Amino acid sequence: MIRGQTGFTLIELVLVVLLLGLLASLSLPLIDGLGTDGLRTTARRLSGTVKYLYNEAAMTGREHRLTFNLSNGSYRATKRSITGELQPLQGIAAGYQLANGVHFVNIYQPQIGEQNHGEVTTALLPGGWLRETIIHLQDDEGRKMTLRLAPLTGLTEIYDGYRDFK
Repeated sequence: MIRGQTGFTLIELVLVVLLLGLLASLSLPLIDGLGTDGLRTTARRLSGTVKYLYNEAAMTGREHRLTFNLSNGSYRATKRSITGELQPLQGIAAGYQLANGVHFVNIYQPQIGEQNHGEVTTALLPGGWLRETIIHLQDDEGRKMTLRLAPLTGLTEIYDGYRDFK
């Protein structure tokens, strides 16, 4: 080696390439699975929408509603205006089609019962209350997930599998 000349040795370069390869082999399966799990993505998005609407109802002092269309696998949000009319929301809660291959199995509300077709509405009131709602989702592979909208906290509990809260 000539004096004053700097650089990496072949062994150092090989070690760096091996470490990068090891990290890539460990992390790529995790990254690859992020976009393909429509069931979990749908559950997280729905949970976020509920929390957003719960907070909006509390901050604006107006009732918000989340309406699920079990027939076409979608949901949309509305809010009550000052004049009492229901207005569609824009942005995150404007409306959402469930991920490809994911559909509603049924929705259960203790005061109303179980529904597996048509529309089901959950009201989120400014006082921090919403009707307990149990949502059962399923994907084309037969995997199921249960979401429970908690009445006093606005949180969504997410469970793998089908859970019956009757």
